[in-house]
Amino acid sequence: MLKEFRSFIARGNVLDLAVGVIIGAAFGNITKSLTDDMIMPLVGWIFGGVDFSGYFLRLGAVPASYTGSLSNYAALKAAGVPLIGFGQFITVVINFLILAFIVFLLVRTVNKVIAAAERDKAAGDAPPAADPADVVLLREIRDELKKRNGAA
Repeated sequence: MLKEFRSFIARGNVLDLAVGVIIGAAFGNITKSLTDDMIMPLVGWIFGGVDFSGYFLRLGAVPASYTGSLSNYAALKAAGVPLIGFGQFITVVINFLILAFIVFLLVRTVNKVIAAAERDKAAGDAPPAADPADVVLLREIRDELKKRNGAA
């Protein structure tokens, strides 16, 4: 069983998948930073200083021991206050759309490269085009003249 497991792990698909997951996680962090640190502040600035992460709906009471701001989503959440964080949800949706668009561009580019490679391969496999009829006729005349000149 250990030998079979080692064979399974050594197959290319499993290693490719592992590399893809690791790179995907790192790329997810980059996309999250792009969304949180660049796009959402810009969107907030365009809409007059709006911070989407601060939009939430409080569903329950704040504990008496809580001393933080009532408008700090992260602190209220950490204190155990039931919240609906629709601003945070908007941020995550934008993050997803950016990631999905980048993956779309990547897949689109790979598909174009594969299609071009298949087209080139198909063009290389095609038989050469037949010579036009006039070229064939001229070759026949040439060959006939060679025969006559050689026989004389």
